[in-house]
Amino acid sequence: MPHPSETLDTQETFRSPVSVLRFEPTSRRIRAILGGTIIADSTDAQLVLEGNGIPVVYFPMDDVRMDLLEPTDRRTHCRHKGEASYWSIRAGETFAKTAAWSYKSPISQAEAIRDHVAFYWDKMDSWYEEDDEVFAHPRHPFHRVDVLHSSRHIRVAVKGETVAETTRPRLLFETLLPTRYYMPKLDVRMEMLQPSETVTRCPYKGKASYFDVVVGGEVLKDLVWVYEAPIPECPKIANLFCFLNEKVEIYVDGELSEVPSTRWS
Repeated sequence: MPHPSETLDTQETFRSPVSVLRFEPTSRRIRAILGGTIIADSTDAQLVLEGNGIPVVYFPMDDVRMDLLEPTDRRTHCRHKGEASYWSIRAGETFAKTAAWSYKSPISQAEAIRDHVAFYWDKMDSWYEEDDEVFAHPRHPFHRVDVLHSSRHIRVAVKGETVAETTRPRLLFETLLPTRYYMPKLDVRMEMLQPSETVTRCPYKGKASYFDVVVGGEVLKDLVWVYEAPIPECPKIANLFCFLNEKVEIYVDGELSEVPSTRWS
């Protein structure tokens, strides 16, 4: 794939089971903003799902401020879509180099994105779906997050020492990702945690703050996170603490859980 933005690293990257190339029209109003200027604003965009990548938003050119786009000499070739041409964007005093691309003459299977423009997500200042700001990357239409109350006995240990234990967890089930166990602060040994400077954003949950775990004088970085103010679609995990399954020992009803193999292992 020619575009890094189509395989962005995020905290919870969705690994799609779709075919090599799939187009999903969306009637959501999607806006991309740079330098205080709305660069693209559409209720007729295409979400392009390519292999295992995250979605990419393609805007009809009629919904893009083409007067702010400056053509460049950059060209790349994608065997699934054709030759891509690139633009830089100048919005007032803000300049974003090679921040957009399009396929002027896409191959037949990608005809849906003819006369459309896509933007590198991280080169825009902000993105909105309707009036809600979206972080990290576009939401995948087939990605699901469910949070369930549970009475299962969950114990988290780090290097053999119990760091948290609860019988009132909330279990977060997210498409193609390990079950995450969110625990009340009162059931976490906060004296073993110290705030980290790490902050991440997830389009499905919101902004996460991290904690390190200190065991025997050793500092283990970013093993715990909390969403103090999750997005409205995911309120059940507010102010609950979650440990990185891949780096700690999690006991569920007394049995040690298998350590998942993911990109965070």
